Amino acid sequence: MDQYLPPDKIMILILSFLAFLTIIIVAIQWRRVREAENNVKLLEKEIELKKIALVEKDIEAKKLMESAITLPKDQQEKLAKIRKDTSKLMKQIRYLQNEIEVRLSRLEAQTEFKKLQEMLKKIKNKESELERRLKKF
Repeated sequence: MDQYLPPDKIMILILSFLAFLTIIIVAIQWRRVREAENNVKLLEKEIELKKIALVEKDIEAKKLMESAITLPKDQQEKLAKIRKDTSKLMKQIRYLQNEIEVRLSRLEAQTEFKKLQEMLKKIKNKESELERRLKKF
């Protein structure tokens, strides 16, 4: 014997199923939102801890600078020489970087100029070819 459900009960069954699915989807999304909020809060706390660590390191560095021990003259001279050599090297590095940039710019300009010359030559050739064809007619 076949069991037959009237259309109104089928509609109620379908609506109940859709309502159940909707509730599940809303619950899952709510959970995801809560997890995201917790992740944001956790990241904010980590950032605060990193900031605190940086401030502590800065304070320690300042304390070391304030309580710096005066070095003997020969060590001070060595440090001054190292600083001077470093400064010279940095100037040379900046010069070389600038020279490279200028040379690259010149190379790019030359390349572009060469391309444009070749393009102009091709255009002139095509124009002359077109003129020859037109004269034949």
